[in-house]
Amino acid sequence: MALNIAERHQYILEKLKTHGHVSVLELSKELNVSAVTIRKDLKLLEDRKLLYRTHGSATPQDPYIADRHVNEKEKIQVEQKKRIARKAASLIEPYDSIILASGTTINELSRQIHAKEGISVITSSMIAAQNLIMNPGIEVIQLGGIVRKSSSSIVGPHAENMLKGFNSNRLFLGVDGIDPDYGLTTTNAMEASLNQVMIEAATKVIVLADSSKFGRRGFGRICGLERVDMIITDSGTPQNLIARCREKGVEVVVV
Repeated sequence: MALNIAERHQYILEKLKTHGHVSVLELSKELNVSAVTIRKDLKLLEDRKLLYRTHGSATPQDPYIADRHVNEKEKIQVEQKKRIARKAASLIEPYDSIILASGTTINELSRQIHAKEGISVITSSMIAAQNLIMNPGIEVIQLGGIVRKSSSSIVGPHAENMLKGFNSNRLFLGVDGIDPDYGLTTTNAMEASLNQVMIEAATKVIVLADSSKFGRRGFGRICGLERVDMIITDSGTPQNLIARCREKGVEVVVV
């Protein structure tokens, strides 16, 4: 027997809670109604602020991210970021040359890096550089260029040109959004451009992203997931999104 409108809405919300994403075409087949009916259902649910519609699908939260100051972002998912940063720090070996991008999880990583012989760190984050210069066993190279005040980091062509003279073992990259299909994004186009150059300068790309970053999109696209070797995230990330990242060939570590 066909479900009534209230039952369809309950089904949609339950699936959204479980999977973190629903598709118009899939719902149409599963509920045996037209795509037009499903779109109307999603519109009604969006009007009630229970979901957000995207192209042919819906998500439980607004997938598009506005830029926020680093001081505000530091108060979000604090414990998750610490666990992610500790795991990332454990991957660093003596004599590594690493690149640290910017972001609150990257800044936390800079606090977790303890003295190991011969480590060189190139970073765009002014906060990370300030944390690392207190460690006598680490050589710190601060990129120069335009100061992006909201993230206390450096962006622009001067930083990009400086990076082209380096090669590193690992890039630790913070992002504002991870969409398994669209890839990695940030809220700033100049930062996205710098991140692209960082990827070219690194042998291995490791993304540090807490669960709030999944299923989100920022203004500037960095790259597709095929450029990523590893993502370190927390246990709050929906399992279906982790599975979709692994299907893309990315190693996903959950802490």
